[in-house]
Amino acid sequence: MASGGSYSGERPPSVDVDYSADPASGSFFSTEFKKHEDLKQMLDSNKDGLKLEAMKRIIGMVAKGRDASELFPAVVKNVVSANLEVKKLVYVYLVRYAEEQQDLALLSISTFQRALKDPNQLIRACALRVLSSIRVPVIVPIMMLAIKDAVTDMSPYVRKTAAHAIPKLYSLDPDQKEELIQVLEKLLSDKTTLVVGSAVMAFEEVCPERIDLIHKNYRKLCNLLVDVEEWGQIVIINMLTRYARTQFVDPNIGEHVEEKEKPFYEEEEEEEDTAAELDNSRRPKLMDSDHRLLLRNTKPLLQSRNAAVVLAVAQLYQHIAPRSEVSQVARALVRLLRSHREVQAVVLTNIASMSTRRKGMFEPYLKSFFVRSCDPTHIKALKLEVLTNLATDTNISVILREFQTYIGSSDKEFVAATIQAIGRCASNIREVTDTCLSGLVSLLSNRDESVVGESVVVIRKLLQSETVGHKDIISHMARLMDNIKIPMARASILWLLGEYCDKVPKIAPDVLRKMAKTFVAEDDIVKLQILTLATKLFLSNPKQTRLLCQYVYNLAKYDTNYDIRDRARFTRALVFPPQGHEDNKLTRHAKKIFLATKPPPLQQSSFKDRDQFQLSTLSHLINARATGYQDLPVFPEEAPDPSVRNVEVPVTFAEESHKPMHQKRNKTQKIKSFYSDEESSPEDESEESSSGSESDSDGDTTDSDSEESSSEESEPDSEDGDEDHSHFKRSGSLGKAEKMNESDFSESEDSDSSSSSSESSSSESSSKEESDESLDEEVKTTVIKNKKLSKNESSKVGGNRTNLDLLLDLEDSPPSMDTPLLTPSLGGLLTPTPSAQPQILPPGASIKPASAKFVPSVTFELLNRISSGGLTVSARFTRSPHLYSPRMTSVELTFNNSGSEEIRDISVGKQKLAPGMSLHEFASIAVINPDTTLHGTLGVDFNDTTQPAVFDLLAGGRTFNISITAPVGELLTPLAMSEEDFHHNQGKLRGMNELSGTLTLSSNTAKAKDILTRTYETANLLQVQSSDDKILKFGGQTASGKVLVLLSLTVPEDNQESLLTINCEKMVISSMLLKEFQSSFSKA
Repeated sequence: MASGGSYSGERPPSVDVDYSADPASGSFFSTEFKKHEDLKQMLDSNKDGLKLEAMKRIIGMVAKGRDASELFPAVVKNVVSANLEVKKLVYVYLVRYAEEQQDLALLSISTFQRALKDPNQLIRACALRVLSSIRVPVIVPIMMLAIKDAVTDMSPYVRKTAAHAIPKLYSLDPDQKEELIQVLEKLLSDKTTLVVGSAVMAFEEVCPERIDLIHKNYRKLCNLLVDVEEWGQIVIINMLTRYARTQFVDPNIGEHVEEKEKPFYEEEEEEEDTAAELDNSRRPKLMDSDHRLLLRNTKPLLQSRNAAVVLAVAQLYQHIAPRSEVSQVARALVRLLRSHREVQAVVLTNIASMSTRRKGMFEPYLKSFFVRSCDPTHIKALKLEVLTNLATDTNISVILREFQTYIGSSDKEFVAATIQAIGRCASNIREVTDTCLSGLVSLLSNRDESVVGESVVVIRKLLQSETVGHKDIISHMARLMDNIKIPMARASILWLLGEYCDKVPKIAPDVLRKMAKTFVAEDDIVKLQILTLATKLFLSNPKQTRLLCQYVYNLAKYDTNYDIRDRARFTRALVFPPQGHEDNKLTRHAKKIFLATKPPPLQQSSFKDRDQFQLSTLSHLINARATGYQDLPVFPEEAPDPSVRNVEVPVTFAEESHKPMHQKRNKTQKIKSFYSDEESSPEDESEESSSGSESDSDGDTTDSDSEESSSEESEPDSEDGDEDHSHFKRSGSLGKAEKMNESDFSESEDSDSSSSSSESSSSESSSKEESDESLDEEVKTTVIKNKKLSKNESSKVGGNRTNLDLLLDLEDSPPSMDTPLLTPSLGGLLTPTPSAQPQILPPGASIKPASAKFVPSVTFELLNRISSGGLTVSARFTRSPHLYSPRMTSVELTFNNSGSEEIRDISVGKQKLAPGMSLHEFASIAVINPDTTLHGTLGVDFNDTTQPAVFDLLAGGRTFNISITAPVGELLTPLAMSEEDFHHNQGKLRGMNELSGTLTLSSNTAKAKDILTRTYETANLLQVQSSDDKILKFGGQTASGKVLVLLSLTVPEDNQESLLTINCEKMVISSMLLKEFQSSFSKA
C-alpha cells in the first residue's frame, strides 16, 4: 500500500497510515506532498533531535535551489525553541523567505524583538537580520529602534549586522535618511575591523555625498585598511579613491601643465624668466601627508590573494598617485594573470587600458603577455592588444617574431587579430613598416583563404598610409583577384586599384573587365567598389574604359540592392551628365571629387577611449556607461582645509618639540599636543585609536605617572623599540627625566618594576611605529637637557657622556647599518649589541660602488659658433659622481668665446625634460672674454632612458636650444663585487632578464686586453675578478634606478666572434647596451 501511494500521481483519499517520526522510515520515498508532511511532523515533535534533523534537510533543500516556502508556518513556530542549533537554522531559513511570506513573518515580530535581547550574539544578529528582511513599511519604526540598539551593542558582529540593515531600511523608507545618517556616524567611528567595512558600505548606499562624515575617520580607515576583511577593503578603497579626488590636489599637476602648454612656451622663447620662477613653475606641489598615508597603507594590499582587492588598489594608484609611482602595481597585476580565465579577462582589460598611456609600465613583463595554446580566443585577443600597445623600437623585433608564430594557429579569429596587430605595429613604428609590409605580402601566398583576406585588408590600410605607392605590391594583389573569395579582401583590392590607377594603368582596366563579367554574383560591398573603380578609371583613362564603365552602370541600375542602384544613379549623373547639363560645376570638378587624396586610416587601440571610465568598474569593462555608474570627481585646483581630518585641536610640532621639558606643564597637556600633532606620522592616529581610553582619561595621578616611568626604565633590552619610543615621548616632566637618568644602572629598580613594565607594554602593543623624524627631535631635546645636569651627576655617568655627545653629530635619518640602537627608556644611553661575534656576510655584501677605470676625453658639440655668434659649447661625460645627487650623470660643459666681444650672463633657462628626468644647473657665468675658455659641470638624471635632456641656454640676452643625449654606457656606474656575488645575482636575472648576442671583433680587438679596453670605453663598468680566463665579467648599475647590470664576454680563440651576455631587469637597457657594444667592436 505504501508503494502504491509512492508512485501514484494523485493524493490519497485519506491519510490513515500513521507515519513514524523516525527519519529512517519509508516516508522519505513518498511523493513531495508526503515528504513535506513528514518534515512538518518532525518539526512539531517534542524531540530536539528530530527538529534539528528536519531543519538540516530543509536548509539543504534551500541550498539546492528547491522551493521550501510551504514549510514556513511549521518552521516559524520553532523560532522560540530552546535548542541553540535549531534556532540558528530557523533564522537562516527565515532570512531566505521573510520577504516572500511577509504576513506570516509579521506574526512573529514580537519573538524577533525578544531575540534582540538574547544573551547570544549570534541570535541577536540573526533576529536583526530577519527583522530587516521583512519589507513592510509598517514595521519601519521597529526596525529603526532595533538598529539604534544594535549600533551600541557590545558585540562587533551585531554592529556589523546593523550596518547591513541600514541600506535595507533606507530602500524601504528613504524619509528616514537623516536618522540613519546619525546612526552611520556612530558606525563610522567604530574602531573594530569587523565593522568598518560594513559601515563604509552602508555609507556608500545611503549618503555618499556626505563627505564630511569621513573627515575625522579618514586616518583611522587608512590605518585599519590592512586588517579589514577582503570585501570590506574593496569598498573602503573605492570610497577613499573618490574622497582623495575631492580633498587633494592632482599630484601630477606640474607635469600636466608642462606637457599641455609646451607649444605655448615654445612660441614665447624670447621671454626671459628668472631661475627661481622657472624652478617654481616646473616643480610639482608637495603631496599632502594624508594623501601619502593613503598610498602607503594601500600598497601592501597589492600582495592580496583576492584579485578584486589588487584591482581596487591598482585603480586607486591609477587615479590619485603620482605618475612615477603608478608602475608599482604592474607586478601585482601580472601576477593575477596566473589565475582563472575569468579573472585574466578582467585584468587584461585593465592592463590594456593602462598600457595605452604608460607603455614603460608593463614593458619589463613583456613575455608574460605571450599567448599560450590553451588560452581561449578572447584572452588571446586581449593579450594581442597589450602586446601591440607595448610595442616600441627596442622590443618590436621580439613582438614580431612572436606574432609570426601565431599566424600558424588553427584559430582563424585569432589569426585575423594577429594580422591586424601586425598592421598596427607597422603603422605606429615607421622603422619596421617595410618589414611588416613584405611579411604581409608573403602571407598572400598562404593556403588559408582567411589569412590571405585579412592580409589584403591590412596591406590596403598600410599602403594608404604610405606617401609613395608600391606598384609591385598592388600588381601582385591584382593577380590574386581570381583566387581570393573573401568579400572584404576583394573590395580592398578593387579600392587600391582605383586609388592608385595611375600606378597600374594597364592592370586596372583588365581587372574591371573581369569584375564586370561576375558583377551579378558578387557581394554588395564588392559591387560598390566595382562602381567606384569604373568611375575612377573613366575619369583618368576615358578613351579605354568609357564603354566598360557604361556597361557596369547599366548592370548596377537594375540590381536588387537599393544602395547599389542609388550609387549608380548618382555617379552616372556626375560623369555622364544628361544632355543640356554637360557644363555643370559638379561634372567639371568630378575628377577632383573622386580622385582626391584620402586621409590615411587612424589605427589605434580600441582601449584608448576607456580612460573616461574609472578603472576596474563594470562600465570600464563593457566600455559603456552602466546603470548606477558615477564619474570620478575632478581634482580641486586648491586643496580644502586639511585640518578637518584632525581628531583633536591641532598644535604645531615645532612649538612643543623644541621647548625644554620643564616648561611643559603636565602629562595630560603633553599627550594632547603629541596626538594632535599635524606633522607626526600617520601611524600616530592608529596609536591614538588603539589607546583611546588611556589617553582620554583625565584622572591619572602622580603615582601612576611615576609607576609608568619606572616601568619604562625596566626594559633596557626590550625587543620592541617602538614601545620604548612611545614611552619616551610621553615622559613630560623634568623630574621624570632626571629619575630616568639616575636609575639607568639601578638593577634593583629594574627588577622591582618588571611587572609594571609588562602591563605598560601590553597596553601599547597595538600602537604603530612612530615617525623617525619626530623621534630624533625628541632625542635631541633630551640630550640638550641632559647636558645641563650638575657635574656630580655627570661624573656618575661620565663613561657614557661621550656617546651622548656623539649623538648630536648624527643625521636626522636613522642609521642604515647594524649599529647599536638608542634606547630612550635608558635616558639616552647606547645599549650594547646582543652578540659580540662577527656576523657572516650575506650574499651581495661585497657589492660596493667603485670609481671609473676609464674617463672619456671625446667631446661633442652642442652649440656652433656660427649660429651663436662666436660662442662654442661642447660637452663631455666625466664618469664622476655628481655632488648634487648620486642619481645624476656628470656632464662637463666647455664654453669657448671665439668672437671679438665678451659674452655675459651664461646660464640655464627653461628646462624641457621628459617625465622622471631632472637637471641640476651649472654655476652661472657672469662674463666670458674673447679667446677665453671656461668650464661648467651639469648634472642630469636621465631616469635610465636615452631620451635627450633639452633645455634653453641663455647667453648675452639670446636663447639657444640645447639637447644632450647620453649613450647607454654613460648611464651606468661601476660596482666592485666578488665572483660569488656575480654568479649569485646572475642566477636571479635569468630568462627574460638575460640577453645574448655575438660581437664581430676586428683585428684590433681580438685579444683579451683589447677587449677589456674597448669594454671600458663603451660602458662605465668594472671588471670582476674571474677564475676562468676565457670569460671576462663586468659589474655595474644604472645611475638613476640603481638596477644591477651584469656583463659577460667570452675571449675568442680562433674565430673573430665573441659571445656577449647581459643580465639586467630592464630589458630596454640590455637591448640598447648590446647594440652599442656591437657597434663599438665592429669599428676598426
